[in-house]
Amino acid sequence: MLQFEELKFALLEHKPKLEHLREALALDSARIEIQTLEEQSAQSGFWDDMNNSKTVLQRISRLKAKIADYESLGAAFDDALVMLELADEEEDESLLDECVQSNESVISRLEAMMLSTLLSGEYDQQNAILTFHAGAGGTEAQDWNAMLVRMYQHWGEKNGFSVKILDFLDGEEAGFKSCVLEIAGENAYGYLKGENGVHRLVRVSPFDSSGRRHTSFASLEVMPEIDDNIEVEINPDDLQIDYYRASGAGGQKVNKTSSAVRLTHLPTGIVVCCQVERSQNQNRAVCMKMLKSKLLQIKEREHLEKIEDIKGVKMEIGWGSQIRSYVFMPYQMAKDHRTGFENGNIGAVMDGDLNGFINAYLKQQSVQSA
Repeated sequence: MLQFEELKFALLEHKPKLEHLREALALDSARIEIQTLEEQSAQSGFWDDMNNSKTVLQRISRLKAKIADYESLGAAFDDALVMLELADEEEDESLLDECVQSNESVISRLEAMMLSTLLSGEYDQQNAILTFHAGAGGTEAQDWNAMLVRMYQHWGEKNGFSVKILDFLDGEEAGFKSCVLEIAGENAYGYLKGENGVHRLVRVSPFDSSGRRHTSFASLEVMPEIDDNIEVEINPDDLQIDYYRASGAGGQKVNKTSSAVRLTHLPTGIVVCCQVERSQNQNRAVCMKMLKSKLLQIKEREHLEKIEDIKGVKMEIGWGSQIRSYVFMPYQMAKDHRTGFENGNIGAVMDGDLNGFINAYLKQQSVQSA
């Protein structure tokens, strides 16, 4: 049947990509490295250095997961092809929808894995810390800030990441003045690093009784979470530590003691906060990770040798600096101003459908760096 032949042709068109992906993932080298690391882990004294042993085991786990993902994709490709051939031989139209779905699933997984090969940055594999700030505009901007937080929460959950709010400051009437989100999982920072910047909203404000159209801005800063294996020296004398009671619903343990922590890095004025853990020590540890991430990111961006040389960076949250616009009225469209990628389904975008924007940015960066 013609439909099955077309589906088979479309699937086979992607077979060279599957072979290319195998080479790009360097699976043969990965198997050799796994064997070497497993031999190392079996040696006496391996557990004497806990940090090193943890790093080795994490590396083994990541390499095995990469191989397993590719092998699973290869098996799904073969299964989809066999299903098409059998359905075509028997001319069984009842299998058409299942074959279409199988094709789309395999091709989508293939494209996603090919995209992951573009994530070669030093910190791309790390978790991501997202910091949201409302721009000028009071309640309207604070509500937009909360909408952005929700959008990235949904993106993380839909793509298999763990999502956690680390800190927040409620708006005066609605939304957030600021919020810090952790998105944890393989390559979280690599995927989200291009989302860093100012995001612009155009809509009829629900807070305006006259029904006028408003433009609001919110900024998003994306940082890799720096783990304990990466050394960042911070002078304790440069830190101001404040403790306060956590926000949120009353009656919880976190509200009864001053467990929330605010760290201020005095040379730069950088402030980080955490209030979601149950103790001061836990919140302080999270704050130190966030501060290290921010300092290291700025240090690398400014090509500085010492943390002490960092002066901090100010970004205006307003016109001329936005990376993306989300228009609800008079038409519906989300458009990235760097890549030109657009999505007219604004509802899906706000529910976390961001992969088109992320993919377009990563592909653009890959071409520019080639």
